[in-house]
Amino acid sequence: MSKALEGVKILDFTHVQSGPTCTQLLAWFGADVIKVERPGEGDATRGQLRDIPDVDSLYFTMLNHNKRSITLNTKSNKGKDVLVKLIQHCDVLVENFAPGALDRMGFSWERIQEINPRMILASIKGFGPGPYVDCKVYENVAQCTGGAASTTGDPNGIPMVTGAQIGDSGTGLHLALGIVTALFHREKSGRGQRVTAAMQDAVLNLCRVKLRDQQRLDRTQVLKEYPQYPEIEFGDAVPRAGNASGGGQPGAILKCKGWQKDPNAYIYFITQAAVWSDICKIIGEEGWITNPSYATPEARLPHLKMIFARIEEWTKTKTKFEAMDILNEFDIPCGPILSMKEISDDKSLRATGTVVEVDHPTRGKYLTVGNPIKLSDSPTEVTRSPLLGEHSGEILSILGYSATEIAQLKGERVV
Repeated sequence: MSKALEGVKILDFTHVQSGPTCTQLLAWFGADVIKVERPGEGDATRGQLRDIPDVDSLYFTMLNHNKRSITLNTKSNKGKDVLVKLIQHCDVLVENFAPGALDRMGFSWERIQEINPRMILASIKGFGPGPYVDCKVYENVAQCTGGAASTTGDPNGIPMVTGAQIGDSGTGLHLALGIVTALFHREKSGRGQRVTAAMQDAVLNLCRVKLRDQQRLDRTQVLKEYPQYPEIEFGDAVPRAGNASGGGQPGAILKCKGWQKDPNAYIYFITQAAVWSDICKIIGEEGWITNPSYATPEARLPHLKMIFARIEEWTKTKTKFEAMDILNEFDIPCGPILSMKEISDDKSLRATGTVVEVDHPTRGKYLTVGNPIKLSDSPTEVTRSPLLGEHSGEILSILGYSATEIAQLKGERVV
């Protein structure tokens, strides 16, 4: 079966995490992604957080599967000539440089349009137009400026960032959708366009339920499903809600059997209204079914802490998997807190390609995340990340350079 993006050529000028996330997703769908790297150095993450000396780090390999690598000195005239040919050859140029870097290289949007009017220029920046447009942004900065940190953490604690890379990888996923949309539009217009995703904007998009709650708070001065209710008076901004659910269905993380020694012996439990009577029967509180103080979702809100404390008495008698098996029989929404070790060993995730084992020529076998998006007619094959400059000669040949010219470019350290 053919790949969904087979025939699409991506010029990948990205580095670290946000941009490589985007281009890797496109490569998984079959696009030919040509990663441009500095001679002798390459993407900075090749050497970051290494666990094996002089071998590409997992940080790099897990973000650059299915790509080809060419090294290129874009500061030299001959390097710029090669870059012109690459722009002519490709459909999309993706970059996450600091603001203004492409312009300083001599490849402004106007210049790129002159070289290839069909080219799509896709960029990740920290901020959109405004007072911070020229500022650099990293993962945790994006989480803080996009509203995630202020609404995450213990209700009485400091703001917290999440372990999910919603700033970097989250923005990369947004940009990938923008690129595919621009490619679709080009089929009708015949022209490329600019696609931009700001990290602050992407994080805010993922935090939209908190913007929803801000407007509810402005109107009613209270958020009854938050753990602060009813003991604590709300301020003028959405507070941190601990592990309370953000969707209107009260939820909490509860201890399970073995929690004293296992830091992940917990389950997330949601007291969904539709299964309230079953919850009461399971925990031995049948009287709550008709008790006016507990019978309706609205009546239960002031008592949530006590309710979850009682449910926890039951969950502490079961392992998280035993509890899940019992609760699932009654369609009670729940989920075990899975550690990265448990996820790594999960056979079902291996079977679906969500966790993949890849063989690398210098690293050997390692685990990585596979494509989370599955297409019925365009399956994803995850191949290893490229060695630095591994495909330089191959790509230059495709661009029309002869073997002699390629040797000269290598000798002059252009590639």
